[in-house]
Amino acid sequence: MTDAFLRAAIEVFAQNGYFNAKVSEIAKSAGVADGTIYLYFDGKEDLLITIFREHTRNYLQSLERDLSTISRPEDRIRVAIRHHLETLGHDRALAVVSQVELRHSLKFMSLFSQQEVADYLGILRKIVEHGQNEGVFRRTLHPALVAKAVFGVLDELVTSWILSDKEYALADQAEQVADLLLTGLL
Repeated sequence: MTDAFLRAAIEVFAQNGYFNAKVSEIAKSAGVADGTIYLYFDGKEDLLITIFREHTRNYLQSLERDLSTISRPEDRIRVAIRHHLETLGHDRALAVVSQVELRHSLKFMSLFSQQEVADYLGILRKIVEHGQNEGVFRRTLHPALVAKAVFGVLDELVTSWILSDKEYALADQAEQVADLLLTGLL
């Protein structure tokens, strides 16, 4: 039942914006009475937080699964890039909520960047450290900085995609982005 509420909330938040959305609209979209949502969530803010946490938890688990069979550091970066773009590219409404609606409030941004984003950056950082230890990636680069740069590039690609009037597969950019990040401009 809560999955249906979260999906309805994603759709309503993406269509109307978080601040304009009403719990009654989410309930209607989920096909339940207004008060039913309050049996599971404290309100609109709780729904938004749960969407982010659930999505991030599922995302990190699936990324770890995808990476578990890959040993070469450069292939691990490619997998992480593709995974990011494919995951958000398959769900435009979720991409809108995570890229736009969650960032309207400093409170939300500080809450989310503490653990979930730190866990994601930690995975990227470990890939870089592994590549440095293997002698594949330059040791002069700070792994945390590289992780943030990779995240920043992917974040901007997703934001540009959701704001674009053009229809295209976001994941189609994965290889070119990976090549750029792995080899640089020179």
